[in-house]
Amino acid sequence: MGMLEIRNVDKVYRSRGKPPVHAVRALDMEVKKGEIVALLGSSGCGKTSTLRMVAGFESVTSGAIALSQRRIDELPPAKRNVAMAFEGYSLYPPLTIRENIAFALKAQQLAHREVSHRVDAIARMVEIEDILDSYPRSISGGQQQRVSLARALVRDADLYLLDEPMGQLEPQLRAVLRGRIKGLLAERGMTAIFVTHDQTEASALADRIAVMEDGVLQQFANERELKNRPANLFVASFIGEPPMNLLETQVAHADGGFCLSVGADMAFRIAGDTLDQAARKLLEQAQSVRVGIRPQRIAVGTGDVRVRVVSNQWLGDQSHVAGECAGHLLIAVTVNRIAARPGDIVPFALDPRHLHVFGADGTCIRHAEGG
Repeated sequence: MGMLEIRNVDKVYRSRGKPPVHAVRALDMEVKKGEIVALLGSSGCGKTSTLRMVAGFESVTSGAIALSQRRIDELPPAKRNVAMAFEGYSLYPPLTIRENIAFALKAQQLAHREVSHRVDAIARMVEIEDILDSYPRSISGGQQQRVSLARALVRDADLYLLDEPMGQLEPQLRAVLRGRIKGLLAERGMTAIFVTHDQTEASALADRIAVMEDGVLQQFANERELKNRPANLFVASFIGEPPMNLLETQVAHADGGFCLSVGADMAFRIAGDTLDQAARKLLEQAQSVRVGIRPQRIAVGTGDVRVRVVSNQWLGDQSHVAGECAGHLLIAVTVNRIAARPGDIVPFALDPRHLHVFGADGTCIRHAEGG
């Protein structure tokens, strides 16, 4: 049994005079004790609604939520033993920052010295020790966000819920705090779920990432699995920077395998012995499929594919070269500087071993060899 169990949960919002909004659909997932999980997706995908249902700020339309083998979806938030740092989850205006952070600890009837020690330690970690005697109205939005984070992390709870926990912070501070928060959560074996739309943040903090879209959990795995073995076309195109190159191809049988062609200028041969039985059957029945290749897997300056350069950017440690071929835009990433200007013709090498293949319904039917 998992630490947090979300079983077949639906969330439907209903407003008079408006059609219902199905924000979360049949969500089923477990979070293990001591695990850090990211809910990742674009705006409106259902990730914040999910977090708010776990917290108790939103009701569950159907399904069940259990924490430490105790059903919590019908309990009020205060009875769930969940610590929260939510955007818009206000600080107490009459209390100082120190008193805001210490509020939950005092409810646990801890000794004054222990409370003070914990508050000082968490304040140093999120770099707000110089504003502990200030009041919420006198500090910035970024400082308020760090106070909310400190107020959640200082508690002893079964589960920690963080909604865009560092969204208002400048990049340098955000990078520093990611490492500190990850260290704190791991050191204390804290179970945490955080919502983000930032892939870098999800990768830096989370043990596993739940990718959501249109209220549906698309895939729940670690970053390596999401990149190398995406479950479907959405995950493949959403995860990774720059995004995966995707091409529509026509399927033909060739020498016991398949030829996937993009017009007359680009074709890929897939050997039959590199496919499992299900993938072969799907390709035998398909007239067209989409193939994907990561920009980092395209070799620049060699190969049979000729592209007309559209842009060539050197980013200090890598080149991003965008080129057009057969009506498609291909982006390649290489650690080498590339001497090419827009309009130049440059060879690209797209090794068929590095191709992911997606069926008509978007399901991945063949992963790249070695990821």
